[in-house]
Amino acid sequence: MGRRCVEGPVCHRNNRDFRQRYPTPRAHDGILVQNSAALFLLIPYSTMKSLLVLTLITAAIGTMASAQYARADEVTLIAPGGIRDAIQKIIPDFQRKTGHTVKATFGSGGGTKKQVMSGEPFDVPVVQPPLPPVVSTGHVVAASETPIATVAVALAVRKGAPKPDISTPDALRKTLLAAKSVSIPDSARGAAAGASFEETLKKLGIVEQMKATLRRVQGGANAMAVLAKGEVELGLTFLSEIHDPGVEVVGVLPREISTPTALVGYVSVHSKSPDAAKALLAYLSSPEVAGVYQSLGMQPGR
Repeated sequence: MGRRCVEGPVCHRNNRDFRQRYPTPRAHDGILVQNSAALFLLIPYSTMKSLLVLTLITAAIGTMASAQYARADEVTLIAPGGIRDAIQKIIPDFQRKTGHTVKATFGSGGGTKKQVMSGEPFDVPVVQPPLPPVVSTGHVVAASETPIATVAVALAVRKGAPKPDISTPDALRKTLLAAKSVSIPDSARGAAAGASFEETLKKLGIVEQMKATLRRVQGGANAMAVLAKGEVELGLTFLSEIHDPGVEVVGVLPREISTPTALVGYVSVHSKSPDAAKALLAYLSSPEVAGVYQSLGMQPGR
């Protein structure tokens, strides 16, 4: 007894009724594809074109991404400690967007500047004024000079302590002369904040009176640390460096006697990855990251 056929395209492939119900696709209707069940599927040409375009676009994107990361470089940067926190917040986004990696070195303003002027091979040096001595060394591309940010010196007290008046030069002078002890970063070790404050003392005319009061320490963080411990009455450093939970900011010094310090970037003539260096410098000075500087008490350079 023959096998009974169940109505459907598999059993009735050659049946006249099947052919009427399932007509043979015409060549111009599309592409005929046979699957594993011996069924024929008609894929319209319009669908095939769409699939082909999608495949080509996907391949192109993959190729572009591969090419981008194939060109990814390591960019070395050197900068003063006053901009450390800002740059460390900015670097991850730059790396994610470009594929480049950044190796950053931080130190005192004077110390890092000497490294740049001696020709140490950093791709992106960030320095503080005066700038002509840096450019004259020939180790930076003068035309690449890019203002990044400015930062002011601020005065702080131990948390909970009364906040003195520093709103005017005269008020600041009285506050400093009344203080028993004041911590500042040591300019002799390259601290730009300390050097800036010593210029302020000259403008106030109280250099000699403050000699016994000042306690010079290594870096702004340490100036705040001794203040938090109660070892000194007042402390000063760049506003961007005041993060110790044991201290409170009173305010920045009056601009008339304390000019904010500029931070300026260059591309080094020794850069092994000049294109990546330019990209990093452009990102550090872009409006996209202005909020990072402002959140740390700095002002964007542009």
